[in-house]
Amino acid sequence: MQIHHDIPALRAALQGRGPIAFVPTMGNLHDGHLALVRQARAAVGPQGLVVASIFVNRLQFAPHEDFDRYPRTLARDAELLDGAGCDWVFAPDEAAMYPEPQGYKVHPPAELADILEGHFRPGFFVGVCTVVAKLFNIVQPQVAVFGKKDYQQLMVIRRMVAQMALPIEILAGETERSPQGLALSSRNGYLSETQKQQALLLSRTLKQLIARWQAGERDLAVLEEDAMQALRHAGWQPDYVTLRRQHDLGEARDGEPLVALGAARLGATRLIDNLEA
Repeated sequence: MQIHHDIPALRAALQGRGPIAFVPTMGNLHDGHLALVRQARAAVGPQGLVVASIFVNRLQFAPHEDFDRYPRTLARDAELLDGAGCDWVFAPDEAAMYPEPQGYKVHPPAELADILEGHFRPGFFVGVCTVVAKLFNIVQPQVAVFGKKDYQQLMVIRRMVAQMALPIEILAGETERSPQGLALSSRNGYLSETQKQQALLLSRTLKQLIARWQAGERDLAVLEEDAMQALRHAGWQPDYVTLRRQHDLGEARDGEPLVALGAARLGATRLIDNLEA
């Protein structure tokens, strides 16, 4: 497996190669990331090229968030990617990705990007879209794989690719979970063993929200507030627990595929999860 750190070298190596499947990450990898790599390999076959990026993108972190303490584990990540069937890793530093202040940025539409995660993390999806667009331009993949764990991010990227007419197929990877049901996340490493057990409450709360809707309850404000209160009573600090349409995250309606989404802080760690219904 090759590791590239600068853009010109990667572009030169990619010249004439293909098809390319791309998996962008911020590193500190877990089995969820590796499942995306295996999905990328299946998409392009043994003759294709699987490229993963590892870059902790400052643009998507607010000043009070965990950019400086986000784990950087390149050597370990490279070993895991190699074992999962990745061919090349692109691991630039900030000077390579942002040699000058990034004045040109991609601003996704407010109706999708300023709700839920975008409401509680202003500017987050501007940072995500900007770095992903830049990575797409560098790697020039035919396929890119994003996990459903970051459900809203997946939808924002899909909309960006469609509206910008980028010749890239976006594949969605299912959320990988621990045997107990905890959605795998790089930030789970911040949790104590006790907190990892407590963290299971988030997915259970989402399941209960879906179950009540499917049982015929239709006052979403009540359903969502009850879900938030269940987390608060257990010592969490929830940002949102909601039920939305899968295709655009609009208001839930009968007869349409839905998704329950939640974000809450357990101790100092903010966790997100979602369940399709």
